[in-house]
Amino acid sequence: MGKPVDPPPEDESERIDLKSALEERYLAYALSTIMHRALPDARDGLKPVHRRIIHAMRLLRLDPGQVHKKCARIVGDVIGKFHPHGDQSVYDALVRLAQDFAQRYPLVDGQGNFGNIDGDNAAAYRYTEARMTEVARLLLDGIDEDAVDFRETYNGEDEEPIVLPAAFPNLLANGSQGIAVGMATAIPPHNAAELCDAALYLWSRRAG
Repeated sequence: MGKPVDPPPEDESERIDLKSALEERYLAYALSTIMHRALPDARDGLKPVHRRIIHAMRLLRLDPGQVHKKCARIVGDVIGKFHPHGDQSVYDALVRLAQDFAQRYPLVDGQGNFGNIDGDNAAAYRYTEARMTEVARLLLDGIDEDAVDFRETYNGEDEEPIVLPAAFPNLLANGSQGIAVGMATAIPPHNAAELCDAALYLWSRRAG
């Protein structure tokens, strides 16, 4: 065992109210969990891992009309450049974006075994391939025209979008579920045509 650490001298220490310190630090932890992991952003309906997957696929030029690429390549780019977490958690998120029984409007066009509604798992990412769907392309529409702000990635070597431009009502169309610290969300999916009708109705009411 190492030597015990002596407390700092009295004139160099700072007295802090324990209750205030706990409230401040717990709030910071809660906000970090809410904003960076558990709950979707209302603007594009995506959690950070999903947004980073779509952004990485954009950089790989995996547009709807292009050929599929191995999911291993996509996952590698995501965890290497944008999302420094486990590869399996990133692949699980990618698989869910491709499952038409999990997403009303899938963002990923998968090729290979991506699991089924009975609970069978997807094949390993070295076997499956993916590209973006037209819905994912709509979420990116305008990203090259300064439509959204970018920030540095975790290691400062790249940039990533804070939010996607989202020319598609993804949060309402695909819905979302998440549990964070002190709050949760459970938004059911909606029909995109009905969402457009509702938006036009609200616009006509305001215009009138």
